[in-house]
Amino acid sequence: MKKILLAAAFVAMGLGGAKAQTGLQTSKFFDNWYLGAKVGVSTPLTFNHMFPLNPNFGLKLGKNFSPVFGANIEALTSFGDNRFVAQIPENMVLDSKTFFKTFNIGLNGTINWTNLFLGYNENKVFTVGSEFGIGMIKYYGDKGHINDPHNWGDNNDFTAKTSMTFNWDLGGASKPWQIYVEPGIYWNLTHGPNDAVQMDKRAAQLALQVGVNYKFKTSNGTHNFKTLDLTAANNEINDLRAQLAQKPKEVIKEVVKEVPVEKETTKTNTVRIDNLFFVTFQQGKSALVPDMKKALNKIKSGSHVEVVGTASPEGPKELNDRLSQARADVVANYLKSRGVIVDSASGKGVQGVTSNRLAVVYVK
Repeated sequence: MKKILLAAAFVAMGLGGAKAQTGLQTSKFFDNWYLGAKVGVSTPLTFNHMFPLNPNFGLKLGKNFSPVFGANIEALTSFGDNRFVAQIPENMVLDSKTFFKTFNIGLNGTINWTNLFLGYNENKVFTVGSEFGIGMIKYYGDKGHINDPHNWGDNNDFTAKTSMTFNWDLGGASKPWQIYVEPGIYWNLTHGPNDAVQMDKRAAQLALQVGVNYKFKTSNGTHNFKTLDLTAANNEINDLRAQLAQKPKEVIKEVVKEVPVEKETTKTNTVRIDNLFFVTFQQGKSALVPDMKKALNKIKSGSHVEVVGTASPEGPKELNDRLSQARADVVANYLKSRGVIVDSASGKGVQGVTSNRLAVVYVK
């Protein structure tokens, strides 16, 4: 009976097909973090004083929220002061006598363009991405010569970073290591009078850096996002579709049994498949999305309905029982708010062996 209910649901929603499909395994908060280090050089973006190049070293702690988007915190220090402009238009430049010339810390957002446009594949080795962020820089100036018109003492400014990343994931099947080449620009945003925010190439450094990231092990046993092969589930859906095509009358009768209705005092009691409405939910959720509300809006005010909520096999039975009841309740409450009469709303827990995150509404 459970399989037949699933068959009707999937056919009604137009799901299933002959091709293999993949999905992304759900990750937890502590999954997909990485720690990295990088070295490189920078030079003024104006190219008026390219040499000597400014050596720099950085550390990075980040997290990938998905195969496409992420964020990191980066700390970068420079050991050179070639044309680090502390203020414009006076053109006061850094002439630091300290070992560390500058220290910049920033928060960056990351985008993986390869995964965005070509899709994610955990076996992929090379990807291209970008980083965009804001931060704060401290210049360590020569306080002993602060009155020199061509020198500036310690100074703090806001910064911005724009860069590209060319990434190689290495380390066997689990790929815990990532090496990358990162050309980018570090902008001093508040270098002018009164610290007005502006992007001026005269106070920007063009950097070329190489780095390595170590991606911590995740709850799925790998060091990356894990894809799931849904071919088996897809094949089962196709089998259920075939059963439905062979015996449509029997399927409809079984679906009606799954959602009991009171017998009417008419000579015939014909039930059509369009008497059923199928509401889908996200994994582990019981919230109605706008598209599902639009579907429920087709049920006329004053109609009598019965609602059955279901859950997919993932997770413990107690959780799935509560989740299926919550799905039935949220659908029932929405219908009641529109004047529909809900005779019953019950959660049936797990129904079937495939993803069955549904609430079935039978309109009498």
